[in-house]
Amino acid sequence: MGTTDVVLTDTSPYGSRVVTVEYDGLSSVAYLRDAEGGIHGAVWLANHGPAPSSVDLVRIESGQTPVMPLGNTRVPEGTAPLTAAELEVLWFEEGDGAALYRNGELLAVIPGWSDLERGMPGYARDAVGESPYAWPLGEALEGLAPRIAKARSYWEWRDGEGAWPSFQQFVMSHLDARAGPAARYWDIGGDRLPTVGITERPRDGYTMLSTVGMSCQRMPTVEQYIERPDTYARIELAVATRGEATEAAQLFLWLARYPWHSVTWLGHGHTARWYREAASFPLGPAYQGVLLLDAVPGLPDLSGFGFSGDEVRWLWLVPVTEQELQLVADHGHQALSLSGRIP
Repeated sequence: MGTTDVVLTDTSPYGSRVVTVEYDGLSSVAYLRDAEGGIHGAVWLANHGPAPSSVDLVRIESGQTPVMPLGNTRVPEGTAPLTAAELEVLWFEEGDGAALYRNGELLAVIPGWSDLERGMPGYARDAVGESPYAWPLGEALEGLAPRIAKARSYWEWRDGEGAWPSFQQFVMSHLDARAGPAARYWDIGGDRLPTVGITERPRDGYTMLSTVGMSCQRMPTVEQYIERPDTYARIELAVATRGEATEAAQLFLWLARYPWHSVTWLGHGHTARWYREAASFPLGPAYQGVLLLDAVPGLPDLSGFGFSGDEVRWLWLVPVTEQELQLVADHGHQALSLSGRIP
């Protein structure tokens, strides 16, 4: 078995996915991996010699990169090996997929739903017909091109001067109008995106806390479950408490960056079980997790905010017991009566 060289490694802005381009002398393949190295998607990029008449099964079974057979490549004679200097990775806004360019020309796309086990590879410019290693890029551009253009526009805006402060102010102004003036504000960001803060707003008899910044980027994987991701892909979280606000804010430290770091999404009716010992739950040891709802009787209506053409949903974190978590799992959130529950 020949050696394999890693030509390029590029990590998503959220640190949860990594694109690697690998070359073994005969072909090059791009892989989409998680932070631990597990493969989530892959796409053949190029042969670097004459294409064989059929798939070399011995090569595949030995774990080597595939060489595309003659009938599935636009360049049967092969191309020169790829170099890091000529390659560029453009991450989707959600961070779960990426486009790969060679000298400014789109070479391949690995979407977040790429899954080799289900026979769903990425798209390659030089692929012909559907094979287990690549699907033709040209035939998919009608759907992919707008997505790629939006990703390019998003990162150019996000990297621009003043992007985050202006977005932050838009969210804060919306909350001022919906829930009254703010008190304290905390930054819970870090070295990686998303940038998120927490705003505290005193109400009549309780304190409302909200994230600020989750909706600045779409959540991953929503499009795999929802027909209209533009109404579900952007969220902020809110919680109401009569206790110490800094304790309740720990819920945001837990969940505010979770979708991008775990490559998943949060939506209306979802539940989340507290990840530490029960006695440490921020809203009291009687509860074991939270139910996420986009409206709760008696709490402010925070709807009406949008960003980049998408609706932003505020999801309230409602504390629930172990029994209630099971009830929701069995019968849905409609089985609970939560009116007036403010711990």
